[in-house]
This record gives sequence, structure tokens and C-alpha cells, in this order.
Amino acid sequence: MRILVTFALENEFAPWRALRDFRSAKLGDSEIHLAEFSSAQTAVVLTSVGARRAALATSEIMRGEYDAFDCCISCGLAGGLRSEYHVGEVLAARSVFSEAPRTDGSSRQLQSSAALVSFAAECGAAVVDRFYSADHVVSSADEKQRLGESADAVEMESFEILREAQAAGVPAVAVRAISDTVGEDLPLDMNQVFTDQGQVSIPRVLGQVALKPQSLPGLIRLGRNSRIASQSLACFLDSYVIALAGRVAQLETKSSVVAV
Repeated sequence: MRILVTFALENEFAPWRALRDFRSAKLGDSEIHLAEFSSAQTAVVLTSVGARRAALATSEIMRGEYDAFDCCISCGLAGGLRSEYHVGEVLAARSVFSEAPRTDGSSRQLQSSAALVSFAAECGAAVVDRFYSADHVVSSADEKQRLGESADAVEMESFEILREAQAAGVPAVAVRAISDTVGEDLPLDMNQVFTDQGQVSIPRVLGQVALKPQSLPGLIRLGRNSRIASQSLACFLDSYVIALAGRVAQLETKSSVVAV
């Protein structure tokens, strides 16, 4: 089985890379990380933060290369939108909703592969109804509580990744680990700490902390919880890939966009 896994940032991928012998490689023009274990070849792509970058990175690797993959897993960290989800919990979504309206009039909601969701549940993920793919970092508890009326977790990339994968006929699923819970504000305006390339800027983080020194304890807590979530995600992915290996015949041969 050949599996494509996407993360936005290196820190989300780092614990899994430490578990397996991933090597740097290129697929077309894309920089990837490859590992082979349990009869599965896994390619990891780091898309950077945001829907536009996720669409570009996934489109680039799928264009002319999608026959190389049997399935796609969009993963990383997310904010919990309901009180029952705790830091480090891994969620697999049946569907993903895009905050941004579709300029082509297509549906703002896509379905994950039912088979991939089922296999994720077997590996310990909590199956939920919907992820909300936001066009900004959702920083406030008030906004998370509002979004929790219609979704289970908030992130920024999964809709575009599923859209590109499904357009290429590759079954896909959205999986996320909770790094911050519904009742907590993020310590900084995280929308201000990313570069134009969708990477965290340490100087921008330090600049915000200098302006708001009381944010430092919360920033340390967020860093600790993000590590917990990334480590939990790494353990899940390791068992998930092993479970998927050899089960390609049980996946859909063609995924399509489904409106709900």
C-alpha cells in the first residue's frame, strides 16, 4: 500500500519521524519524507499553514503522481470545539466543512472515505461528524464555543487536501489530535506569528511576548500540550499505517465530492 500523509508543520510530524526511518526524497517537484514498514510505503508532505498552501502542495504532488497513492491522510493538530475532547485525543472526521465559500459554486462540505474512517476507529481514533476548516487561526474560547454548535474540531487545511485527493480519485480522511480545548483562549494572536510562507516566525512570537509578557505561561502550556498531541498522533499513525497495509482492496476505488 502507498499512503500519502500531510502535515502543516514540521513540529507536528517530528514525533512520528523519530519513531520511523523517514528519509528525504523528491516526488516530481515536491519535497517529501519516505518510510517503508509493514508492507506500506508512506510519503509525508509538509504543506505549511493555511488552505491555499495546502491546496497548492497537495495539487502539486497529486498532479501526474496520484496513481502512486492508494489513500491520503490529512493530519496534524486541531482545536477542540466541544468539552468532551481532551488534549492529545485523536479524532477522525466523517466530513470537513470549509469556512471559505467556493468560488466555483461547489459544496463547502466533503466526506472522508468511510473505509478509512472505520479503520481509524479500529486504531483508537474517536469518530466525529465534522471538522471545521477555518480561514484563520481560531484563538478565542468564545469563537470555539460558537463553532462547536456545528463542528467537533477546528483546523485550517483538511478541506483543501480532501478536495484535491478526491478530485484525483484517491480515498482520503481527515485525522487530527487536539492541542487546545474549547474552554481556553490561545495565549497570542496566532494569526500574527506566521510568515508569508505559512511557517511560524520565532521573531514574531518573541515580539508578541514582549508586548504581552503575561502570555508567556500560556504559551509554555500550549507548547507542552502541542507536544502531547503530536506524540499521541504519531502513535496513532504508526498503528494506523500498519492496519492499512494490505487492505487496499477494502478502500473505495474512486472517491468523489459529496454534498451534505
